[in-house]
Amino acid sequence: MNFAAYREILAVGPVRRLLIIAILARIPHAAAGVLLTLHVVESMHLSYAAAGSIAAAITVGMAIGAPWRGRMVDVYGLRKALIPSVIAEVVVWGTAPFLNFQLLIVAAFIGGLFAVPIFSVVRQALGVMVPQEQRRTAYALDSMGGELTFMVGPAAGVMLATNNTVIGLIIIGVSASLAGIFLMWFNPPTRTGHKGSFIDVNEPEVHPLDLVEDQPAPNLVGKGRMQSWWETTRHNIRWVNIAVLAILATSLGAGLVLTGVNVGMVAMMQHNDTSSDLGIVFLFWCGASIVGGIVYGALKRSVNPLWLLGAMALLIIPMGFATNALTLGLLSILPGLLCVPVLTSSAEHIADLVTEKRRGEAMGWYGSSMTIGNAMGAPFAGAMIDSIGPWAGFAIVGVICTVLAILGLLAMGLWRRRSARGL
Repeated sequence: MNFAAYREILAVGPVRRLLIIAILARIPHAAAGVLLTLHVVESMHLSYAAAGSIAAAITVGMAIGAPWRGRMVDVYGLRKALIPSVIAEVVVWGTAPFLNFQLLIVAAFIGGLFAVPIFSVVRQALGVMVPQEQRRTAYALDSMGGELTFMVGPAAGVMLATNNTVIGLIIIGVSASLAGIFLMWFNPPTRTGHKGSFIDVNEPEVHPLDLVEDQPAPNLVGKGRMQSWWETTRHNIRWVNIAVLAILATSLGAGLVLTGVNVGMVAMMQHNDTSSDLGIVFLFWCGASIVGGIVYGALKRSVNPLWLLGAMALLIIPMGFATNALTLGLLSILPGLLCVPVLTSSAEHIADLVTEKRRGEAMGWYGSSMTIGNAMGAPFAGAMIDSIGPWAGFAIVGVICTVLAILGLLAMGLWRRRSARGL
């Protein structure tokens, strides 16, 4: 391990500022989920199911929008690509409190679709601003910053809702828009050679897929509309291979595990009539995640994220045997230690597998797959808990993600063998 790597990363002023901006910029979106739920339930006097529909609309919008927003960054550059997001954030969340339920669902979808792509932009910029051998440390720092954000964000949402949910949502919109403006002003490099890059512009990053990416687009003259669309799409997704799909499945599985565990923790505490002790459980869980991130970021070699996902999934199964907050917290330490490493390693592998020209789009798909996993985790774990019991929220999610990790490892092994044969 090399803990001095953290000092080396944080000693670089622009990188340090980017990590701080990322933490602050994520807080509005982290607070928005709780605030919207309280707005729908308390201010609009609707059900939690209705609030869940709003959350689902945001999730679907973000899942669709993230790859598209990432591709816009690749094509037009960061500043131009963020203009629609900066406008949409303040317009959507500034008007959302005054809409009825049906229009609020539409606004939530649009808000998710045009959300400032903080996650993909920061990961893409870090991939350019630091050398390849330091990406692990940089991504670990960003993941730990995300943990801090999601510890602060929901509490901020509750605080805003206590005063007035209408004013709170307007504040969220203005804050998210300002975060986008500040990111545009800072303008971190998203491509080697851009201003602020710490990679020698005379020695750009070389990637095996560059030869494929540099091939000319297909000639579409005289071809039908559908055939032209298909050939253009196939040309644009040449960066996708089995290994990339396996890593995207890893991020989906990580999202499924994390949200499933959160729902399981709440259900377990409610079942034991100890909901007031839930903070103790989250202290163990989040604390272990940060410690795991610190350790993983100091490693000199990367670990396959599929191995990390499989281990984390297996280790959450025993959490179903907890009887109180202390035992649940203690059982959450081992899987918690792997949370940040899974996210860090998967981002690191995506950056290594994809040519720089497509990295924004790839990071967008990475964020979308995690968003989809998050969206699946809560209702799936909830259904298992309702039909079987609190322990099932941990056990079944753990088994499913273990199988997903095994299938991913088999797929990556096949891809490596094919690559070795030059196929």
